[in-house]
Amino acid sequence: MASTFFGLTIGSSGLFASKSGLNTTAHNIANIETEGYSRQVIRQRADKALNTNNRYGMLGTGVSVVSTDQMRSKYYDEKFRSNTGIGGLYEERYYFMKEIESYLNEIELQGFTTSFDNMYNSLQELSKNPESLTVRTQVTNYAASMCDYFNSLHTNLVEIQNSCNYEIKNQVYRINSLASQIAVLTKQVNTVEVGGENANDLRDQRNLLVDELSKIVNVSVIEQEMGDAGMKTYVVRIDGNTLVDTYETFELSVKPRDELHNQCDMDGLYDIYWYNGEQLKPASATMTGSLKALFEVRDGDNEEALKGRSARIVEGEAEVTITNTNVNDVAKLNIPSQGRIIIGHGEYTYESFEAKVDDEGNYSYTFKLDKPVHKTYPDDTEISVGSDVDYKGIPYYMSQINQFIRTFSEAFNTIHRQGENLYGDEDNHFFTGYNLVTGEDYILGNFNPTVNADVTFITSDQREELTSYYMLTAQNFKISQKIIDDPSMIATTKRIADGVGANDIVEKLINLKKDTSMFKQGNPAQFLQTLVSDVGIDTKSAKSFSENQDRIIAEVENQRLSVSGVDQDEETMSLIKYQEAYNLNSKVISVMNEIYNKLINETGV
Repeated sequence: MASTFFGLTIGSSGLFASKSGLNTTAHNIANIETEGYSRQVIRQRADKALNTNNRYGMLGTGVSVVSTDQMRSKYYDEKFRSNTGIGGLYEERYYFMKEIESYLNEIELQGFTTSFDNMYNSLQELSKNPESLTVRTQVTNYAASMCDYFNSLHTNLVEIQNSCNYEIKNQVYRINSLASQIAVLTKQVNTVEVGGENANDLRDQRNLLVDELSKIVNVSVIEQEMGDAGMKTYVVRIDGNTLVDTYETFELSVKPRDELHNQCDMDGLYDIYWYNGEQLKPASATMTGSLKALFEVRDGDNEEALKGRSARIVEGEAEVTITNTNVNDVAKLNIPSQGRIIIGHGEYTYESFEAKVDDEGNYSYTFKLDKPVHKTYPDDTEISVGSDVDYKGIPYYMSQINQFIRTFSEAFNTIHRQGENLYGDEDNHFFTGYNLVTGEDYILGNFNPTVNADVTFITSDQREELTSYYMLTAQNFKISQKIIDDPSMIATTKRIADGVGANDIVEKLINLKKDTSMFKQGNPAQFLQTLVSDVGIDTKSAKSFSENQDRIIAEVENQRLSVSGVDQDEETMSLIKYQEAYNLNSKVISVMNEIYNKLINETGV
């Protein structure tokens, strides 16, 4: 049988429940602009009924608040994070592609085009006055200006590569910091929830960190019950590798590469490693996020790494020769003089290499390894050298610029070497490169199978040997020092004995400007215009993808907020609802008070 004061108990339970609802609503309203906050609602139910042992059954005992729940959708969380990773990838691509485009646009605006036209205008003047030292000096200066442009372009592209490299390091530090914070919050969540409470605000903070992490790398989260104590495991994985396992974190570190992957890479490019030494592969097909974009821009060579096959390689051998390669043109060769080589599935380091070309123009490359191979490889083993990243990044554009410099310089030099200077000397190079260590000009030799079959070039940089145009890059491109010191060294005619006014060699050099057979894209200017067009298309594509992905993320975020977001109108209604409930329960207690007053103080008086 119920107590005489049973009604007060029921009324007070309603007051407490309404007060909890008001407090929760007030908390929602206070956090309406808080980033990452999820709306909370109280879950209440009728208290356990009281058995009266009478024919009218059981009596209700009021209401109790079971929990304060967080309104959140796991499906929308996963959808948001997967799209945020893609958004981070496109956003980072677009940012750096704009920088690359701004430098390469100078080719058409005021960089290469201006200096190239000026050089050829001065050659036109030279064809009219071959004997004039003033005009010869102008040719030298304008040609040097064009070389300076390419030197500057190389410097600018390396700066972008360096920025990407530095940002990779920062991103790794940020990933580790986020992992540590997630592990700490997981411990706090379990400490609260083991007592039966819901750590909603702590969960919001943890989810916000995971959201931030998902923009850097692709993230997956698994949360499971840990026994019957109310504790839960919380595992965060990036690209399938465990970063956080409840309270334990597995940190990443960056380590400078010991060797270059591409010829013009800057020194000290970072690779990422797990705590156990396993390398993280940000350029993998499954990776997304801004970290992947940084590696793409920094290392992307459009999958144009040197590839070929070898004959049987016996264990203990320290030289490897590959044939049937995808690069049969020195001008397109972008591998470093020292670097890594992948034989089958084994990775080695080579100290130098040499190339040989046969009568039919087929190339073979022999690499001298720093250590012998540790196993025997069968015939037709696939071999690759350098990086092989499917994106047009810094290495790709550097390779294209180097291809232009080498092809144009070799064509120009081949004609120039056929002529005699004012002293009657021949075989003089006009364009060359310089050794970055000694500062001396290279002695460039033709690497043309139709001229000198079976010729070999070696990357040992020995001055007594002819150096291939492979050694010529945008970084060291210059005018021959002999011509800089004395413009009389410029050749204008095949035979100076025919007169200093003869200009047959100059005319051939002038015709190179319109030579459409030099590149598959057309004449020299058209080659670089195509390159500018490529980077423009790539930048526009990155911008379009980034903007489209932003719209998708906004739509997914709206869907997520429809569940977890705080709605001002809805909370206003809840405020009124709980206020009315509180007033009604207060009225119940007031009525009960009057009844008990009548019963106790006035009955029988």
